[in-house]
Amino acid sequence: MQPSNFPTIFSITESELDLNDLLAKITLPSTGAAAIFTGMVRGETSRRGSTQAKRGEARETAFLEYEAYVPMAEAKMKQVADEIRERWPVVEGIAIVQRIGKLYPQTPTVLIACTAAHRDTGVFDAARYGIDRLKEIVPIWKKEVGPNGEFWVEGEYTPKPGE
Repeated sequence: MQPSNFPTIFSITESELDLNDLLAKITLPSTGAAAIFTGMVRGETSRRGSTQAKRGEARETAFLEYEAYVPMAEAKMKQVADEIRERWPVVEGIAIVQRIGKLYPQTPTVLIACTAAHRDTGVFDAARYGIDRLKEIVPIWKKEVGPNGEFWVEGEYTPKPGE
């Protein structure tokens, strides 16, 4: 099978993430390895480097609300998948799925999965790149809601020309 025919999934959804279904969609007869990252809603958050974190305090999260402009977000997810294929041509399948809506602690919010024939082909690095790049360029907004109020969580990325 040619790399251009390898399965690629990228989507924004309000539905629960089904790891087994997504993995089945990106697994080929030649697949021998899958690297999977799943991000989840934390019930407690401490900011790295903040005064709260230094004192061992955590902020309670009741739920998160994720929003996205779906056509733009999915176009950027496709860009991430294309970048993975460029850097790791041996990756067979790619799934990049982000949930939106109201999500409670211990709920999976994002899934990045890459499959390949063998584990030592860069499949781990490809999945790591996928989540890091998603956080950089995919327009997804997150509001944290807890007993002390609500606020939008800001990312740390400023787009470069062409991104």
